[in-house]
Amino acid sequence: MINDTIAAIATALGEGGIGIVRVSGPKAIEMVDKVFASPKGVTLASLAGYRMVYGNIINSQQQKVIDEVLVSVMRKPHSFTAEDVVEINCHGGMVPLKACLEVVLHEGARLAEPGEFSKRAFLNGRVDLAQAESIIDIIRSKTEAGLRVAVNQLQGRISAQVKLIRDKILELLAFIEAGIDFPEDDIEELSRSQIVQRSEEVKGLLAALLATAEGGKIFRDGISVVIIGKPNVGKSSLLNALLREKRAIVTDIPGTTRDVIEEYLNIKGIPVKIVDTAGIRETEDIVERLGVEKSKELFQQADLVLLVLDAATEITDEDRRIIQLIGNQHVLVVVNKTDIQPHFNAGQLPEIIKDKPLLLMSVMEGEGISRLEENIYQLVTQGMVTSSDTLMVSNLRHKDALVRAMKALDGVRAGLSAGMATDFLAIDLKGCWEALGEITGDTVGEDLLDQIFSRFCIGK
Repeated sequence: MINDTIAAIATALGEGGIGIVRVSGPKAIEMVDKVFASPKGVTLASLAGYRMVYGNIINSQQQKVIDEVLVSVMRKPHSFTAEDVVEINCHGGMVPLKACLEVVLHEGARLAEPGEFSKRAFLNGRVDLAQAESIIDIIRSKTEAGLRVAVNQLQGRISAQVKLIRDKILELLAFIEAGIDFPEDDIEELSRSQIVQRSEEVKGLLAALLATAEGGKIFRDGISVVIIGKPNVGKSSLLNALLREKRAIVTDIPGTTRDVIEEYLNIKGIPVKIVDTAGIRETEDIVERLGVEKSKELFQQADLVLLVLDAATEITDEDRRIIQLIGNQHVLVVVNKTDIQPHFNAGQLPEIIKDKPLLLMSVMEGEGISRLEENIYQLVTQGMVTSSDTLMVSNLRHKDALVRAMKALDGVRAGLSAGMATDFLAIDLKGCWEALGEITGDTVGEDLLDQIFSRFCIGK
C-alpha cells in the first residue's frame, strides 16, 4: 500500500511554451486544491476524472499568484499510476515550474524519486515490468523504427509471449508435481517422451524470442561506426557527405582532424553513431598524436569500421600499418577519390581484408553515398527481420533472463537423458519459470526494481 503523495516536474527542464508539474497519490487532489484558485470558484475536488480547469497557482501563505495555469485531474484507477493524479500545466520556464512545484511540496507532497511514477504504475498493476521499462525506451528512442519496437513492448506484446511460455511451463510442472505429491491418486502422468516433447516446444518459443535480441538491441541502442584511414584520404569529407552538412573541417593539409567528431545518423531506422577520427600516422605533433591514439582506441571498440583508402594512389606502407591494426573487426573497405585517375589495385590488398566487402566511390562527386548507406544497413541487419510488426526483445535484462531460462530447459533435457527422477526435473522447470517471471516482474525483488527505475528521469 502506497500512502504518500509525490510530485515532480514531468517535462524537460529549460524554456518552452508549456511545462508540467505532476502530482500522484491519495492526497494529490486535496494538496493541489489548496494552491489552486479558479476565477469561477471551481474546486478540483468537484471535478470528475479527465477534466481540465483554468485558474491560477497561488502561494497560499502570501496569497500571491505564481502563474496562470490549466490543471487536469485524473482519478484512480484510471490514470497512469492508477492513483489520483493532478497535472499542473504552467508556462514552461524554470522559474514558474520550480515555483509551482515548491508550493505543492509545501503542502506535504514528497519530491518523487527517478522513475517513481512509472514504479507506482507497476506496483499498482497498471503495467507490468516489461511495459514500464519500455517507457524509458520510448523517451530515448532515436529513430521511428526504435520507437515502434518500444511501443510494441509498451502494448504488452513481449509480456503476452512471455506469459504464454510461462503458462506452458506451469502446465508441465503441474503434471509432474501432481504425480509426485499424489502418487496414490489416479492422476494422468506424462511419459518421459512427452516431457521431452513439451520442453522442446517451450525451448522453440524461447529460441524464437532470443533470435530477435540482437536486432532489438540495434534498433534500441544503434551501432557505432568509426571511419579510419591515413590522413587526407577523405574521412572528414565522407562524414560530411553522410550527414548532408559540413560538420568537419576539410582541407588538403594532412592532420587537419586532430580530435574525434561524433554525430548520429538514421540509416533506414537504425541509429548510427558515426565517428570521424584523426588520420592514423606517425607524427611529432603532441596534439595530433593524442588524436591518433584516441582513434586507435575507438575503432577497436566499434561495431563496424569504415576503412578509407585512396583510389588515386597504390596501397602504401601507411595503409598497411593501419590495416594490421584491424584484427577481427567488422570492416567495410571504402575506396575514395575514384574521380581522379585511379591507381588502386585490389590485388595489392593485404590478406586480412581481401575478403571484406569493398565499395568504390567519389565523395567529392557525391557518388556512392547511397550505396554506402545500403551496404552499412545490409552488414548490420544480415539475416534480421525488420518488419515494423516484428516482435523484438530490445532490453539486455530481458535477454539475460531468456538465456537463463534456456539453460534451465537444457538442464531438464540433460536430466532426462541421465535418467533422473521427475522431481529433479521440476527444479529446473521452476528455474525457467522464475527467470521468465523476472521479465514481467512476477518474480522480481525490491532491489532489482530500485535498480531498474533509478535509470528513469525524475518526473517519469
